[in-house]
Amino acid sequence: MNQLDTEQILNVLKRAVREEQLVMSLHATEEALAEHITRPEIEVALLNAQLLEDYPEWWLGPSCLIYGQTYEERDLHIVVSYSDLPITIITVYEPCPPKWITPTTRGELK
Repeated sequence: MNQLDTEQILNVLKRAVREEQLVMSLHATEEALAEHITRPEIEVALLNAQLLEDYPEWWLGPSCLIYGQTYEERDLHIVVSYSDLPITIITVYEPCPPKWITPTTRGELK
């Protein structure tokens, strides 16, 4: 597969939401439950996603870290494998200090 650019990746994510082509990994499901993140919140965040980091050579397949907000402006990070539909949500969480200074700026690694 050719490496996708940012716009192409975001279009794949939006298409996956529109066509109900999302699969949650066990880890993502556990994290979503622990942080009370609903599937509709994940879908809305994917529809207004901003790509933060791309991992085209990751061993699980091309993946990326995206930032998006829910309708209630809740900040979410979603790591998703985008190599094919359905896309797989690997993890989901709310970005917070100390790992994240802002929703889009990493904090200090300790």
